Amino acid sequence: MPFTLKQLRIFESITKHQSYTLAAKKLHLTQPAVSMQMKQLEQLVDLPLFERIGKQVRPTAAGQELLQYAENIRQQLDEAVQILQEFKSLKRGKLHLTMASTANYFAPQLIASFKHQFPQVDITLDVSNRAGLVHAVEHNLTDMAIMGQPPKGHHLTGIPFMDNPLVVIAAPSHPLSKRNAIPLADLANAAFIVREADSGTRMAVERFFSAHQLELIAGMEMNRSEAIKQAVMAELGLGIVSLHTIEMELALNRLLVLDVEDFPIMRQWFIVHRTGKRFASIPEAFKDFVISQAESLITLPDWD
Repeated sequence: MPFTLKQLRIFESITKHQSYTLAAKKLHLTQPAVSMQMKQLEQLVDLPLFERIGKQVRPTAAGQELLQYAENIRQQLDEAVQILQEFKSLKRGKLHLTMASTANYFAPQLIASFKHQFPQVDITLDVSNRAGLVHAVEHNLTDMAIMGQPPKGHHLTGIPFMDNPLVVIAAPSHPLSKRNAIPLADLANAAFIVREADSGTRMAVERFFSAHQLELIAGMEMNRSEAIKQAVMAELGLGIVSLHTIEMELALNRLLVLDVEDFPIMRQWFIVHRTGKRFASIPEAFKDFVISQAESLITLPDWD
């Protein structure tokens, strides 16, 4: 079944644009040439790869499976080209980084420090939720991700590089704000503003409460830490967020950290990449830089 790289490139472009015509235009080919290549590819695999829905063409189940391999092959070739280019200059290259939204509060500082060492590096930065991070890393759509602990059962390698304490936050006017050494049981009936169900923070908090034989009461659900902070400031409930996210609010006395038994919940930030991935020089340098220097560059806000 010897299909060609050209056929895979055309196939990937058609699935992306859902059109033979647009794919031909993007690849500077004629539409008959594109159609002929896809006809030959379907004959080689002896399966239909596309189905028409109105004016759009979409991959069949077999096409979806082939698309994953086509994307991986393209990524591997891109990495090979980048590595060969970097033999000419170790200080040139590209870095594609994907991160959890919570990492936005400290990652720009890491990137800025890295850029001081490698000013000619081109950096692409994406922000995604946990599911998007896992998908991007597992399918070679990014060099690496900054996130909480990666899930098991995927071809992912996670390297911890910095502590990520989760703390209970409240508005300064909250009844618990004047208390010290608050028993965890006193929060059993409190309404919490929580992250979405599949977020790393939400899962860590639920495990923590379950381990203490308590149930987390989700009063409201938000998909960003920023939204949780705003809701807590509006006195809609308590929140549990990364300490990295509240430096400004603590300084302005808009939020405070409650002194709760067994808190903070100690988690860690991870550099996550696909297992077995071979890095070009610049991504490898960034990974080493974060692992060795993040803790010295990023300071946590004073909340005692």
